[in-house]
Amino acid sequence: MKVGSIWQKLRHSFGNSAGTIVFGMEDGTVSIFGLIFGVAATTTNPKTVLIAGASGAVAAAVSMMAGAYLDVETTRDKKDAARTSSHAGAASLADRLAKAGLTSKQSDALAVAVRNDPEAVGGLLVALDGTAEPSLNPSEQALWMLLADFLAAAVPIMPFVFLPVLYARFVSGAVTIALLVALGVGRAQIAKRNAVRTVIETVSIGIAAALAGVAISVMIDRLFVP
Repeated sequence: MKVGSIWQKLRHSFGNSAGTIVFGMEDGTVSIFGLIFGVAATTTNPKTVLIAGASGAVAAAVSMMAGAYLDVETTRDKKDAARTSSHAGAASLADRLAKAGLTSKQSDALAVAVRNDPEAVGGLLVALDGTAEPSLNPSEQALWMLLADFLAAAVPIMPFVFLPVLYARFVSGAVTIALLVALGVGRAQIAKRNAVRTVIETVSIGIAAALAGVAISVMIDRLFVP
């Protein structure tokens, strides 16, 4: 296979998975940001912070990968079921069309027009469910989720590899917030939302996770003194 063909397929896969990638990066960043700062608030041992961060990052990435696979697989199965449920679909099609805003006369006429065509019935049901988007590959989405979640989780962890815990806290916080800003911009572009509002939401969630991690770690450290 030519390099150009591989690159084209990779770009196509990346484009289809943009939402999954942004979601995975946001999850990995926020969850590990909270975990890392919680542990770093109660210890100055970088090894302890790294073990907690690395184990948490791997567990979270694998969990999100499995979740992405099951979610896409379930959505795909739902689409397939809608396409093949000709008789049951035709029986309820008029009601579904009426709920979608058509008049009783319009929905009845459309249901009668397609009742003997299973593919047409299935297509209408898929359109009514809002699932007419191109079908996604569960394995492909799962791999992108794994990669995005793990790489994003590494961002708040890496400063603790090279710096003492005291200094690593500040560096980790700065680079993680910068990543959250970038993710907020990405979310805004994908969802066609206001960029400023989306960035503020994304950064606020990350900061809230860090504060929650610090709070629970300090509380446990003080309550369970050896």
